[in-house]
Amino acid sequence: MGTSTSDDAAVYRISDELAIVQTVDFFTPVVDEPYWFGAIAAANSLSDVYAMGGTPAFALNIVAFPRKSEAAPLSALGEILRGGSEKAKEAGIEIVGGHTIDDNEPKYGLCVTGFVHPEKIWRNVGARPGDKVVLTKPLGTGIVATALRAGKAGEEAARCAIESMTALNAAAAEVGRRVGVRACTDVTGFGLLAHLLEMLGEGNLGARIELSSVPVLPWTRELLKQGFVPGGTHRNRQCVGPCVFPDACVSEEEMLLLCDAQTSGGLLFAVAADQSARLVEELKAAGVLAATEVGQITEASEKHIEVVS
Repeated sequence: MGTSTSDDAAVYRISDELAIVQTVDFFTPVVDEPYWFGAIAAANSLSDVYAMGGTPAFALNIVAFPRKSEAAPLSALGEILRGGSEKAKEAGIEIVGGHTIDDNEPKYGLCVTGFVHPEKIWRNVGARPGDKVVLTKPLGTGIVATALRAGKAGEEAARCAIESMTALNAAAAEVGRRVGVRACTDVTGFGLLAHLLEMLGEGNLGARIELSSVPVLPWTRELLKQGFVPGGTHRNRQCVGPCVFPDACVSEEEMLLLCDAQTSGGLLFAVAADQSARLVEELKAAGVLAATEVGQITEASEKHIEVVS
C-alpha cells in the first residue's frame, strides 16, 4: 500500500483472499502500577491491527527493563508481562515470544501480527464530503496520565483513564466492519485533530468538529486548568495550528484537549451520513458506550478543520 498516507500498520498481501497486518508499538510507563502498564501497552499495540480492519493472530513482547534496580525489581517486570498476557488473551491471541534488553528506563509493548481480507482493508483515507465522523473513546488520557505522574490525579480520574486505556478496540472494529465505514484510524499520540487531518488526505476535503459532542474523561478539564499538559500535546497543537480554525467561543484550553496526546485511544471512523446513527447505536449496544458522532467531513478548496463550540 505504500507509506504516503501514514496508515496505522503494514499490510502484506499473501493471496487474493489473505493479507498480513503487522504493527509494533512500545513506550515508557504511563501509570505507576506495573500490571496496568502492561495491559495498557498491549491494548495500545493491538489497536493498530483493529484500525486496519484486521483481526489479531499472535504477538511478540518487546521489553526494556533494568536488570538490577531497587526501584524496579524483577517482580514488577513479571506484573508488566502478566498485564500484557492477560490483555492478549482477552483479544483471543497468545504472546508467543519476544525480546528483552537491559535498560535503565522500563519500556514495554508488542509486535502484533493479524490477518485481513485484501478487499476489506481499512485505510485512514477514503472519506467523502458529507460523511460523519464518529469517535469511540473519550479524550484526556494524556492529561490525566501527566497528573498521575505528578501525584495530583484523584482516584476517580485515574480509574476512568485506566479503564479507557485498557479497553480493547475489538468490539468497535467488529461493529465498524458490520455497518461499513469509509475510513478509520485510531487516536493516539498525535491527538484527535492531527489524526483527523491525516484522514483528510491530500484531496479537497475539510472537516468540522463540534466541541460540545466530543466525549471527555471525567476530571480532565479540571486537570487541564491546573496545567497538567503533556509536552506532546503542546507539540501537536503547534503542528496542526496552520490547518485548524476554532470559532471565537473555543478556548485555547479546549484546543489543547483536542490535541491531547492519547495512549490507547479510540477508533475514529468516517461513515456515510445515512449510516452514522446506526453505527453509534450498534457501538453502544456492543458496550462501546462513549461512541459519539463528533463532526462531519466537508468539501473544501484546501485541507483544514473547523472547530465549533
